[in-house]
Amino acid sequence: MKFTISALSVLFFTGVFAQNIQNNPGSNHGNRFEQLGTILPTPNVYRTASGAPGQAYWQNRADYDIVAYLDEDKRNLKGSETVTYHNNSPDDLDYIWLQLDENQQSTVKKADYQFSSTLPKSLNDEQVKVSELPVKDNGYGVNLEKVTDASGNPLKYTVNKTMMRIDLPKVLKKGEKFIFKIDWNYNIPNRIKMGGRGGYENFAEDGNDLYTITQWFPRMCVYSDFEGWQNHQFTGRGEFALVFGNYKVSINVPADHVIGGTGECKNYEQVLSSEQLARYKKAQTSNEPVEIVTLDEAKKAEKNHSKQRKTWVFEAKDVRDFAWTASRKFVWDAMGVTIPENNNKVMAMSFYPKEAYGLYRKYSTKAVAHTIKTYSEFTIPYPYPVAQSVEASNGMEYPMICFNFGRTEKDGTYSEGVKNGMIGVIIHEVGHNFFPMIINSDERQWSWMDEGLNTFTEYLTEEKWDNKFPSKRGPAWTIVDYMKLPKDQLEPIMSNSENIIQFGPNAYAKPATGLNILRETIMGRELFDKAFKTYSKRWAFKHPEPADFFRTMEDASGEDLDWFWRGWFYGTDPVDISIDKVTVANPDFEVTASSTEEKYKVEKPLQNEFEDISKIRNKEDKTINFEVEKDKDLQDFYYRYDRGQEKVDTNKEYSLKSEPNAALDKKEQEKFKNINAYQIDFVNKGGLVMPIILEFTFEDGSKLRDRTSAQIWRHNEKKVSKTFYFDKKLKSIQLDPMRETADINTSNNFWNNDGGSSETSKFQVFKEKQKATVRGGANGKVNPMQAAGKKN
Repeated sequence: MKFTISALSVLFFTGVFAQNIQNNPGSNHGNRFEQLGTILPTPNVYRTASGAPGQAYWQNRADYDIVAYLDEDKRNLKGSETVTYHNNSPDDLDYIWLQLDENQQSTVKKADYQFSSTLPKSLNDEQVKVSELPVKDNGYGVNLEKVTDASGNPLKYTVNKTMMRIDLPKVLKKGEKFIFKIDWNYNIPNRIKMGGRGGYENFAEDGNDLYTITQWFPRMCVYSDFEGWQNHQFTGRGEFALVFGNYKVSINVPADHVIGGTGECKNYEQVLSSEQLARYKKAQTSNEPVEIVTLDEAKKAEKNHSKQRKTWVFEAKDVRDFAWTASRKFVWDAMGVTIPENNNKVMAMSFYPKEAYGLYRKYSTKAVAHTIKTYSEFTIPYPYPVAQSVEASNGMEYPMICFNFGRTEKDGTYSEGVKNGMIGVIIHEVGHNFFPMIINSDERQWSWMDEGLNTFTEYLTEEKWDNKFPSKRGPAWTIVDYMKLPKDQLEPIMSNSENIIQFGPNAYAKPATGLNILRETIMGRELFDKAFKTYSKRWAFKHPEPADFFRTMEDASGEDLDWFWRGWFYGTDPVDISIDKVTVANPDFEVTASSTEEKYKVEKPLQNEFEDISKIRNKEDKTINFEVEKDKDLQDFYYRYDRGQEKVDTNKEYSLKSEPNAALDKKEQEKFKNINAYQIDFVNKGGLVMPIILEFTFEDGSKLRDRTSAQIWRHNEKKVSKTFYFDKKLKSIQLDPMRETADINTSNNFWNNDGGSSETSKFQVFKEKQKATVRGGANGKVNPMQAAGKKN
């Protein structure tokens, strides 16, 4: 169906800017190099000025025991959980908060963060629906059946959209724990039609579902030293803030389903056939992926829907969440991986339907292994026993398990874009085990702290997968189109997740690019890598905030990076540095052989001409004995001169002659005759300061490069000049030759010595005279003491 738009639409843009305090915003220097100061939170006993956790750092904990039942016919999930919440904070708690993320799928329980909507140009028949006012309940969202304490006594609770508050029967004090139980169920949504991270996908051709069960149980919110309860609503974008704990999860599913989940399965002997169990044990020591559930077995299972049931039992330690997947369609392969840094033995595994077999069988598990090994090099050694990739036609991450895409055409072929996209998303989602599953930042507030840091490390991992890998995020040149956008379409990286318009570039690409610029262009790989590992080690299994990252990167490297955080993370200015003008100068050996004469008068008394209020009061104060009055030996000629007791003619003129500059002899002139001086004037048109990187090409075809740090802009953030002296002539100058700085306009980055694009001048070269270099020494002029004929 088509709709004709008959009314004019007006689109308004409003800029969103993070606080970026400047001492002197009207100045053309200094602002971009100010310390972040009060922009960052004040260090304390919980978070230090170095960026490390403080001596009194604490975090709360939640342990879960969950029993789940998947009703495939009704597409309903039923669960019962026992939660043990540990209060390690110094505060007394009289209520606790939990997340009910599945309520976001409900028409009446969701957070209702809507977007502006306009008349469409066309709609399909399923999209044309009469607006329901008031909105009717679509039947999705969490149904709470029972909320009790450990003894079964009902607890008072309040549900606010996607959040749930439980009022405690008594105050929970420091060091105490509270055990409670929740029974619940919800209808599993069609993830393909309704969107979202979890749900089911139906394969009409064989009548089977593939389940990705995520954010599926009531989960504890974070209570922290920097925010208190993080109980912001879940809107579908900003992800999660979660506490660490231990999990035991029992999942009852149809007997022909294969399950992958967070942690280790503790009863493979009961749920796998003897052949499958033997293959699993073989895979543990195999260097190549071994099919535990084969393609033939998966195809056979698709045709027979078992009415029998099995329970799979998983356990996971020190994780912040639990997710799982189930389907009778799954092929399952695995291989053992050893992490060199800690000798950890890991099972790298993949689950995928036959539709993805042509890609996943070859690449997925090997990409998982490559990811956890490479991230371990750049961050911390992978600490968990399992790492899994599931092909589910999406991309989302959870501890030890993630969901990715990568299906072939029906004939088994695939495009290069699908292949590279699949490898990239597997690396990205598996990489999330480090950011934020272990280095546990608050995703709901600061998406860049997990997505940006992870995208950067993904880029490093892609580079080590294939030097020709077409990474879309990380290299500086790939962010240019985003940085070119009008300011009213941009937000600083330091913006809340829900308020970002260009979410991908802002939360993923720009932070990743910034870190890559720090590593390659500003800090260098050695300094950066050590600092990045320090941050990862400090905040593993803890809750870092932006200031902890900024401060650690500086603390561990000895680099002052406040100018970079201020510009790249708190601002929206782009990089656009231009070569404005080049002045070429040649030596001039002609020297005027005549002396110069300077006329001057002797100095008047240097004491203050005006008696200020402090001097007057000190003079009147009879308790003050001035040192020069007490000790007559301190009263020299100038003591008397300042008080008018010595008379000197200060109007008399004296002459000071200087020796003429000496010309260079022929041999010395020969040494310098080919020197050419080049003054290059740069203009900062974009506003964001960056290092100045130049490539010089000479007329003989040779090249040189020069790198000047960003600090050259500290005295003038708009214009700077730099002069070079070469013993051969320049043919051209290229600014940022490797496109390292994300300069949005490369058309003004080049100068060519074509005779008309530069000014020419001369600079005089003469023989250096001997000069007095003692600070405060004689300067050749007559002083008042000499004029008066006195020596004391």
